[in-house]
Amino acid sequence: MNWLLIDEKIKDWLSEDINHGDITTDSLIDEDAVAIGRFIAKADGTIAGIDIAQRVFTLLDDRIIFDAHVSDGKRVTKGENIATISGKTRRILYGERLALNILQRLSGVATETAKFVDCLVGTQVRLVETRKTTPGMRMIEKYAVKVGGGFNHRFDLSEAVLIKDNHIAASGSIEAAVTRARAKIPHTMKIEIEVENLKQLKEAIDVGADIIMLDNMSVPMMREAVLLNDKRAILEASGNVTIANVREIADTGVEIISVGSITHSVKALDISFRLSI
Repeated sequence: MNWLLIDEKIKDWLSEDINHGDITTDSLIDEDAVAIGRFIAKADGTIAGIDIAQRVFTLLDDRIIFDAHVSDGKRVTKGENIATISGKTRRILYGERLALNILQRLSGVATETAKFVDCLVGTQVRLVETRKTTPGMRMIEKYAVKVGGGFNHRFDLSEAVLIKDNHIAASGSIEAAVTRARAKIPHTMKIEIEVENLKQLKEAIDVGADIIMLDNMSVPMMREAVLLNDKRAILEASGNVTIANVREIADTGVEIISVGSITHSVKALDISFRLSI
């Protein structure tokens, strides 16, 4: 991760939360008071974001001691102590909620990703996320996907060519879209195109697309697509992928499965913070 960028985001998030101060904490807690706090898992899951949570407190007060008992990627059980923190009580309370938000959100992404990845054990299929991420949190949510055992799709619109239905409509055809893109991009860049049926798949193969996304296809149609493709392009399955059907989709012979739900609608992992004096 780029820690310079992470630090800037944390500072923005702290400013959003603290703004002109924490009136409750500042009214109740003496400046010199010290305390110990513990982050505790309230559910089973995969931890992600522990180092980012630690950075929250470091930026608030570099004298705070943050002792992580687990590392990112560790699977924890309900009741397990994730980290212990000690230092000035005010500073700890300033950062408590932000650290929890980060840990809960990223651990939720990692936990859900790990569930999908577990279903793919024994296959060579890669599970990837999409750009359906929380604005301002894409970098760390994509990091959490990797922690959960997944892989990353393109990071942003400049990183790779992905021709979707609206691009095809605006260009006039699959052939026109791929031809125009190839004429303008670097020779080192691949072209991916989204198709919705076997007719479009054949057009994409014929024009030499490097990667073809099978969008919302049924499993039987995916099997036909794999046979028709005959390993000429990399095939990515996308749309309506769930824990219940991901293994069946993998068994069709596609190489990549993309899942938007692991970032856009994931449930945060339940983690609590308890302070003791």
